[in-house]
Amino acid sequence: MEINNLKEKFTEIYGVENEFSFLSPGRINLIGEHIDYNGGLVFPCALDFGTYALVKVRDDNQLNFASTNFDLKVSCDLDNLVYKEEDDWANYPKGVIKIMLDKNYKAKGMDILISGNIPNGAGLSSSASLEVLIGVIVNNLFNEGKIDRVELVKIAQQAENEFVGVNCGVMDQFAVGMGKKDKAILLDCNSLSYKYADVKLLDYDIVIMNTNKRRALNESKYNERRTECEEALKIIQKEKQVDNLCKLTPVEFDKLEYLFKDEKIKNRAKHSVYENDRVISAFDSLNKGQLEEFGRLLIESHDSLKNLYEVTGKELDTLVEEALKVEGCIGARMTGAGFGGCAIALVKKDKIEEFTEKVKKTYAGRIGYEPSFYFSGIGEGTHQIFETNKVSLEKTV
Repeated sequence: MEINNLKEKFTEIYGVENEFSFLSPGRINLIGEHIDYNGGLVFPCALDFGTYALVKVRDDNQLNFASTNFDLKVSCDLDNLVYKEEDDWANYPKGVIKIMLDKNYKAKGMDILISGNIPNGAGLSSSASLEVLIGVIVNNLFNEGKIDRVELVKIAQQAENEFVGVNCGVMDQFAVGMGKKDKAILLDCNSLSYKYADVKLLDYDIVIMNTNKRRALNESKYNERRTECEEALKIIQKEKQVDNLCKLTPVEFDKLEYLFKDEKIKNRAKHSVYENDRVISAFDSLNKGQLEEFGRLLIESHDSLKNLYEVTGKELDTLVEEALKVEGCIGARMTGAGFGGCAIALVKKDKIEEFTEKVKKTYAGRIGYEPSFYFSGIGEGTHQIFETNKVSLEKTV
């Protein structure tokens, strides 16, 4: 995205030049799906595209929000930040600022222009990107950058949970806020303990494939899965005292399989236990540059989400199946909540053009419309953009 075009747009909207620029990434989860609420590990990374913000500090308490992605413009006052359905996307930044003020952090009025290139509904965390973006803006401009980054991540999640009313976990905000270039994050969502893995893709790249079926994880289905896992845990606890399913190793689980009378409940538990083990193996594989093994784990993960957890759907299954048929693709899986949204594939760099052409054609032949493809490196977490002699220099603050 051309930052100079955004500067012109900012001046057109607000009649003044912006003072500050920021960028907040989208995210993908490489592996570790639907286990965060079972005490499991996730393995996300930040993308190198996301959400820009251009900002000018005001002399009053007024907040003005505009976006190149939506026609809606919103104005409000720092002293009266309340959720309004008609404010739509602007409720996310309003919520973050409200939570920060409630925690006695400083803020002032601002003119803000938002511009994102994360596809809506693709499951790449556009809302988390925006939330952490606002947190970093307020931290850098009014609090001398002294607020701990993990604290900002928690504030962003709290804003979405309590102000917007979406009961999301913390992974999205964490990946967006804590991302590092060419690194993935092994994260325990319960304790927020984490460590980084070097992502050594060598001759391969990660291709993000959008089913173009808007991600729509039915709330009742999500609650159903959680309830089934809770039931599975109670069955396990009759024989072995564990706090959550993902505390079990696959060997331990296999010894307890006989406890289950309901195949479906057993399958939900088995996915959770084995997926957590795959995350640990994936961390080791990437750190060692063992890409064939990493690709195998991606395939296993998708199969488990399809057959044991049943959250994929026709579009995602077709996309992964067709991807794996193409020479040069050594792994693919759905990423995110499922039932639409995106999948990822590990593809040899010199085969990517052929890969996208073939998958687009075969997917369209089976589903009736084409998928979209995004190409991204693994980028930095949310940061301020510093400019010298009109050359954009990105630096983490």
